[in-house]
Amino acid sequence: MHNSLLTREWAEEMDRQDELARFRQEFYVQEGTIYLNGNSLGLMSKRAEASLFTLMESWKHYGIDGWTQGKRPWFFLAEQLRVRLAPLIGAEEHEVIVTGSTTVNIHQLVATFYQPQGNRTKIVADALNFPSDIYALQSQLRLSGFDPDTHLIRIPSADGRCLDEGEIARHLTEEVALVLLPTVLYGSGQRLDVEGLTNLAHERGIVVGWDACHSIGAMPHQFHKWGVDFAVWCSYKYVNGGPGGVGGLFVHEKHLPATPGLAGWFGSDKQRQFDMTHTFVPAEDAGAFQIGTPHVLSMAPLVGSLEMFGEAGIERIRAKSLRLTQYLMDLVDTELAGMGFQIGNPRADEQRGGHVSLIHEEAVRICKALKGEGVVPDYRAPDVIRLAPVALYTSFVEVWEAIKRLKRIMTDKIYEQYSNERGVVA
Repeated sequence: MHNSLLTREWAEEMDRQDELARFRQEFYVQEGTIYLNGNSLGLMSKRAEASLFTLMESWKHYGIDGWTQGKRPWFFLAEQLRVRLAPLIGAEEHEVIVTGSTTVNIHQLVATFYQPQGNRTKIVADALNFPSDIYALQSQLRLSGFDPDTHLIRIPSADGRCLDEGEIARHLTEEVALVLLPTVLYGSGQRLDVEGLTNLAHERGIVVGWDACHSIGAMPHQFHKWGVDFAVWCSYKYVNGGPGGVGGLFVHEKHLPATPGLAGWFGSDKQRQFDMTHTFVPAEDAGAFQIGTPHVLSMAPLVGSLEMFGEAGIERIRAKSLRLTQYLMDLVDTELAGMGFQIGNPRADEQRGGHVSLIHEEAVRICKALKGEGVVPDYRAPDVIRLAPVALYTSFVEVWEAIKRLKRIMTDKIYEQYSNERGVVA
């Protein structure tokens, strides 16, 4: 990018032209703080707050009858929410359900789709995956009587940041029954070719699932069209559903109806659920994969949040996200040159998720200094600074200002005032 485009004035003009700028006022953005940690926890919106209060009011006024009465009866809330959620992942409504957490949903779907037979007994993941995904896969292998040390194959990374898709392909052998991969790597922000890898896995007789935690709400997906077998995600990052908010799952219609690996009463056919028999009759859609009674108050913020996504449109969100992250990288290249930073994420649009990954040997202290200067980043061991400008509430001027403050931190060595130890929560 030409230096004339790296000024504050250029950023201000971009904000004036931004067709999504109006959504910023919908969020509780703290004055004086530049929040670049939406890939870990999205900010609270006024609509999410309002929808939470609405569900609390129904509890207040209806008591137990809130399950079937009021503006949004709780008994059908998960099915109502999927109407707005399905467009974010490119799915048919009946293939989606709001339920559980990422890890619980991985357990559910692996318990359903991991069916070892003969020599095909192994599961493939990757060496850079979020630990909880790996723990779940290890547990499922043990429950099936297999040793995770020999049956969980983790695709290595040559640089410790990104995956080589050719290396992924090499590990999809005739011994593999199932593969679970991230749509976007949580550390580096690398975006994988979901469609291409799904097709390749299917050509080799392998069931394929995707963890979309770091892509949902930041970019479009076409899980139905691509033939993805199953997928899971959380709601508290780019979807802004609140801390620990209820996640969701996708099961392609070619697998429906299905009997879930882990049955629970909320997966029942809605017309039969209160028969209270000991014969499980699952719903004929993805609702069958629900387990226990839903956490209604944790689902409530999604009502307001998903309404905004419907108005903004995921294609426009992705377009702005790419412009923001490109601008951030251009500023790093020019303003922070020679200061020891390296961009750890792929630069190509089609290979980049929603955040920028900066590598620096002083990452811990730099992150602490950034917070001290009013910029909220995200640290990942051992040397990663994740910066996520989120399309719905981050401005171009904020990106410019954040790098300005980071440059001052490095020039004045402000980071040296901080200890080189991460906190318990990082």
